Amino acid sequence: MNDQAGRTIASYTTHQEAERAVDHLSDQGFPVERVAIIGQDVRLVEQVTGRMGLGGAALHGAASGALPGALIGWIFGLLNWLDPVVSGLLLALYGLIFGALVGALLGLLVHAAQRGRRNFASVSFMQPSRYDVVADEAVRLLAELPRGTGTGTSSGAGKGSRPRSGPAVT
Repeated sequence: MNDQAGRTIASYTTHQEAERAVDHLSDQGFPVERVAIIGQDVRLVEQVTGRMGLGGAALHGAASGALPGALIGWIFGLLNWLDPVVSGLLLALYGLIFGALVGALLGLLVHAAQRGRRNFASVSFMQPSRYDVVADEAVRLLAELPRGTGTGTSSGAGKGSRPRSGPAVT
């Protein structure tokens, strides 16, 4: 569904409240494949998790390289027709070790190339300020949603968990 196919019938401050509204529409028999939950006013949040030194960069790189190395080694081992289980596990172990070493070296090189400009670790995520439930012909069904179970907001309709008021298209 695209933005132009429907209209915003309710806005909520949490994704859980928007899911609850769509669940209510589903319970009422509304064709929910015509509904979308759209996060509005999205911002990027980067949470710093700690300092990153040479040891941390090497450890992070080793962890990043170990799993792909093990998987590639295991797949190569499975291609052996004579003794696939033993050679598969052995090559997976070799791949894990090789991937960890290559990952650690790459982690050290990338950290050294930055020359202290970014010596911290962080996790990034997107965070919308509100969630709009967009659909056609669903305003009447969401008006039946019980009050007091959330803190949704609707533009122009005041505070509370009620959807925007407007004519229901039937």
